[in-house]
Amino acid sequence: MKYIEDFDVQNKKVILRLDLNVTIKDGVILDDTKIKKSIPTIKYLLNNNAKILIMSHLGKVKSEEDKLDKSLSIVAESLKNLMNEDVYFVNKTRGEELERALDNHRLVLMENTRFEDVDGKKESGCDEDLSSYWASLGEVFVNDAFGTTHRRHASNYGISTILPSAYGFLINEELIGLDPIINNIKRPFTVIMGGAKVDDKVALIETLLEESDYILVGGGIANTFLKSAGYNIGTSLYSEEYVDKISVLISKYQDKIIMPIDVVVKEYDQIYKTDINSITTDSAIYDIGDKTIAKYKEYIQKSETIFVNGTMGLYEDEHFRNGTEHLYQELSQVDAIKIAGGGDAVASINKLNYADVFDFLSTGGGATLEYIVEKHINCFGDK
Repeated sequence: MKYIEDFDVQNKKVILRLDLNVTIKDGVILDDTKIKKSIPTIKYLLNNNAKILIMSHLGKVKSEEDKLDKSLSIVAESLKNLMNEDVYFVNKTRGEELERALDNHRLVLMENTRFEDVDGKKESGCDEDLSSYWASLGEVFVNDAFGTTHRRHASNYGISTILPSAYGFLINEELIGLDPIINNIKRPFTVIMGGAKVDDKVALIETLLEESDYILVGGGIANTFLKSAGYNIGTSLYSEEYVDKISVLISKYQDKIIMPIDVVVKEYDQIYKTDINSITTDSAIYDIGDKTIAKYKEYIQKSETIFVNGTMGLYEDEHFRNGTEHLYQELSQVDAIKIAGGGDAVASINKLNYADVFDFLSTGGGATLEYIVEKHINCFGDK
């Protein structure tokens, strides 16, 4: 797939796939970062006199009831205000109004692509007829939805197999931003790996164990590692089905995997710190302890490249934020390449106001992790 600047979009009807899947609460967009990051590609197309049909999903839509609070109409208003451009919103995903819209307007936003999932999962199942219909609405396709590039949906993969295709500025920014942890890595390369569950990160962990010098584990992922290493973790959340696999990884990469030596636990109504050898049957781990923080800081201080994926504890609760925040503070003090990817990591960094510490924050979530594993975007078509 070509880069948009090496692709002819002049005077074309362009289908533009964006990731406008923002968080909305009580009718208010809580974070418009994704919308703002999409604007450069839109402006480039408008400057090339293109007519643009924007497609995006918003949340998961499994029933007619889900449609009630998953409309992109609120996003259309936000985009209109941010760009100071007329954005014509079509509250349908097919039909005459949609087909006429691009003839009469320069910038059109179609309704949530996942509305097509209510009847047979046509969007997420990459229905061939739906892909063909949407492709018929334009002459070329531009994908700038990095967060969905790992999904074989009709609105990205399906269309891209039919129309001449390019990728936009946001995807290009992601590829450049993630490159320091993909190619010619400066070492030592340390990964700070956290989050709730290990289940969807096994392939990532295996890849990073091969590529990195150290992995510092925290959060629910650390619980599974500790359990796999034979420690009592009380009632802590862990992934039982992966215990044997993680045990093998611990044995194979014992010099790379760095686990907590003390933790913050909650036992009934009591919150306290304890060494990992002293965890009681009725307690649950929610954060790393002071000794672990000090230990992890030593690895951070000698690193040249650092990748953060996930948090060290339940950072949303101030009682269990200490590990995550202290490591971010330490990152602000070191001269290294610092990159973060994955929803929890980026959300915590923004919430705790450490965005300026990082060289790059990836917006991709699952797409970021899959890109690291596969070393390429594997959901583009052949055009």
